[in-house]
Amino acid sequence: MALRHAVLAALLDGEYSGYQLAKAFDIGVANFWHALPQQLYAELTKLEKEGLIAGRQVVQETRPNKRLFQVTEAGRAALEDFAAAVSKPSSIRDDLLVKVQVADRVGTASVVGQLEERASAAEGRIELLGALLRQLRGDVDEEEFLRHGERIGPYLTCLRGLSFEQEHRDWCLRIASVLKERSVLKERSVLKESSVLRERKSTRAER
Repeated sequence: MALRHAVLAALLDGEYSGYQLAKAFDIGVANFWHALPQQLYAELTKLEKEGLIAGRQVVQETRPNKRLFQVTEAGRAALEDFAAAVSKPSSIRDDLLVKVQVADRVGTASVVGQLEERASAAEGRIELLGALLRQLRGDVDEEEFLRHGERIGPYLTCLRGLSFEQEHRDWCLRIASVLKERSVLKERSVLKESSVLRERKSTRAER
């Protein structure tokens, strides 16, 4: 998947300025595709040159003028081709997992701290996604919305993001707990071994 497809998908819901698109990405798209505002602005320029989106200037009296973009028929056709193409299997690339893999060889304290930070960040995203889901479905309950909602694509991707963040939070907290417990047990074992050695030395000295 290229960034252009994520931009085209976001623009299906109406006209967006570059700023509005960045906000839309930050709230509803970032759970499955991350992009910096500069990347989005550059992609809008490319897509407009290729005729996949159309832009129009909006004159504002009290604010700087802005350009609004919407998907063209060529852009919709590009999305249809993209949707029909076979998707590549997803994969995980996460440096924190490498740190967890070596934690029992290089020390656990810093890794535990990073796991707890990740869990806290995931909790924040869970709250944001939950609020977005409630906003998208309005007063309708979820099952009713999934059956009859006019536009459920963004809702479905938010559900996936929510599920990922919940699982990620739970995993981070569990692994942090495991590493902390192992660290405590190891420390107790070392102290016990030291105590035994001291007792043995004391006994030898008495003899």
